[in-house]
Amino acid sequence: MTGLTYESTSRTAKAAGLTLHYHEAGPEGGPGAPVVIMLHGGGPGASGWSNFGGNLPVFAGRFRTLLVDQPCYGRSDKPVLDRDYFTASAHAVAALMDELGIERAHFVGNSLGGGAAVRFALDHPGRAGKLLLMGPGGVSVNLFAPDPTEGIRRLFDFNAAAEPTREQMRAFLEVMAYDRTIVTDALVEERFASATDPDTRLGTARMGASFANPEWAEAAMLWREAHRLTQPVLLTWGREDRVNPLDGALVALKTIPDARLHVFPHCGHWAQTERADEFNRLALDFFSH
Repeated sequence: MTGLTYESTSRTAKAAGLTLHYHEAGPEGGPGAPVVIMLHGGGPGASGWSNFGGNLPVFAGRFRTLLVDQPCYGRSDKPVLDRDYFTASAHAVAALMDELGIERAHFVGNSLGGGAAVRFALDHPGRAGKLLLMGPGGVSVNLFAPDPTEGIRRLFDFNAAAEPTREQMRAFLEVMAYDRTIVTDALVEERFASATDPDTRLGTARMGASFANPEWAEAAMLWREAHRLTQPVLLTWGREDRVNPLDGALVALKTIPDARLHVFPHCGHWAQTERADEFNRLALDFFSH
């Protein structure tokens, strides 16, 4: 499917007391198509479109596909959170599904979005189909790599700076990718402009505060509950991921009852971009069978 743009797919809806922004596209004449919801990662300036806009045309040819700006990101509201981030995002997604008349959906979750997808599946098991998790937060436990990882340190550097710089943004993005040539000047400018917007910075601070709250820390340790997942789960990892390294997959692979693992060589934290064709084929096959 071609011709899909940011503007032509942009939507908003009220859900759980929030205005949520998302992109939607699907097969022509296929209102009954199965649904795939994509949840983006947590980097500075991230959104549903920045993570998955390039994949949308392929998925929309077969599925009703939604790229959701999670709470505190993109053009969605930036509320003060009253629970851990994964639970807050999962609650918002469930409410969005209610608003749109979606009973059940498959999920693609990247990093932060992977944690939100897992929490959704744990709290709403009958509404979650298959889960494709890409270097997911919450269920990733680094057995050998040091914490914080290189990618997380770069993330903290940018978010903690009183006046973040383009150089800090480039340093973060280059850690995300195996092939640094994809980190173009245009990409740096696009993400920097988004990440330094005052509204975006407010959302980032509120997201970060939810993870810093010690009362909610256990709820974010999704690896402790991963054994309760009843859905088929496809764990995907870039072999050279420097944000959530590959060794983080092992506990999830061992504890999730119906889990399998696919590793992309010569790939960092952005499999959907760096290995787009392989990622798309893998995902469509997983969700279709």
